[in-house]
Amino acid sequence: MSDPTDDAGTIQVLLDRLVKFRLPRTLAIKQRIDSGERLSETELEFLKKSLEDAKEAEKYVVRNPEFHTLGARIAQLYGEIINKALENEKGAQ
Repeated sequence: MSDPTDDAGTIQVLLDRLVKFRLPRTLAIKQRIDSGERLSETELEFLKKSLEDAKEAEKYVVRNPEFHTLGARIAQLYGEIINKALENEKGAQ
């Protein structure tokens, strides 16, 4: 197992990607979903890729306790989007 201090560079890149790209788009999707809209294919692909990336980043969060809260909040955000999107899909049928 690697030392958490070895993770600093990777974590910085992951945080930059989260702040600059993933989070703004994810929040925009959440706003649309919360207003009752359905996910587009592009949004669905983005969320799938984001979840895959989050799964890969999980090992860094586990090894670095200062990021546990952030990791949990991001997971919660994706969960809220998925649950609301499913609700919207059911309502559209």
